[in-house]
Amino acid sequence: MTILYVILAILIFGALVLMHELGHYCFARLFKVSITEFSIGMGPKIFQRRAKKTGIMWSLRALPFGGYVSMVGEDGETDDPNALQKKAPWQRLIIMAAGGLINIITGIILMSALVIATRDQLGSTTVYEFIIPESGEVALSDSTGLNAGDKIVKVGSIPVHTANELVYEIMRQGIEPIDMTVIREGQKLRLENVEFPTFTDQGVTFGDYDFRVYGEMASFKNVAKHAFFRSASTVKMVWDGLVDLVTGRYGMEAVSGPVGVTEVIVETAKTKQTANLVYLAAVIAVNLGVMNLLPIPALDGGRIVFVLYEMIFRKPINRKVEGYLHGAVMLLLFTFIAFITLKDIIKLF
Repeated sequence: MTILYVILAILIFGALVLMHELGHYCFARLFKVSITEFSIGMGPKIFQRRAKKTGIMWSLRALPFGGYVSMVGEDGETDDPNALQKKAPWQRLIIMAAGGLINIITGIILMSALVIATRDQLGSTTVYEFIIPESGEVALSDSTGLNAGDKIVKVGSIPVHTANELVYEIMRQGIEPIDMTVIREGQKLRLENVEFPTFTDQGVTFGDYDFRVYGEMASFKNVAKHAFFRSASTVKMVWDGLVDLVTGRYGMEAVSGPVGVTEVIVETAKTKQTANLVYLAAVIAVNLGVMNLLPIPALDGGRIVFVLYEMIFRKPINRKVEGYLHGAVMLLLFTFIAFITLKDIIKLF
């Protein structure tokens, strides 16, 4: 049975990568860029076939994590009039951004579908009651400023509109006393130094909300609101994770590569909760999109930076220098991925 879950995980991850590459491919074809190969997977070829009409090589490779669209002139000079570098900067910008944006849009669609399917679980930001701790004492947030009936509109400086956002911001910021803005009996109040319990998971400390909230009616307006803000919160969560990794809140043990992601998908699939699997797929899709759009050479975001430079200063950076930079960073990225993959494999045993 486990092998079936592994296959499901590979299919989910592969589908998201396929959609990413299709984003690049479709716009490259739209702008008539010469394409030499469209590959699903990385590493040794398992199957390949050249399309008679377009001359594009379609390949399936052994490692199901990744893929690429090989465009003529992507990293160097060429005489092909339809090479990528011969196209207008705005066209190249769209081609480079398409893959990541398709992933983010996919995540938003999945999250919206999840909200619609679970519309009976729409939570507000209004406190219904506090959760009494096992000690029998008053809930910590109750004793430090929050009241039942408070509608929470900000956690720290971050606005919250749904229970999903509220819980996430408390988990992220609630490791120390935080200011909260609430509406109480029609008046907006700023509560200072509200405290929450904390818990530790995999060496990282999080705030733990200690109250329940009122539910909301599953009206069209509320479903649309939750779909929008849950999608936006997912993008923010990915960005916050990157910031926390750089600032040292999360260590390398919190970083996962393809093997680690597959393990998480497998464990989620074993719960046989479709909603959990859809949520995870949405988060992974957004992750892929945001990561690829980071302004790092060799990634789509890095290539976008070079195109923006050309659009602003009316001249491109030396193509050879750009190619060497992409190649050097790609080598570092592959080394980093190999390290993370080895770490994930060791964790399995």
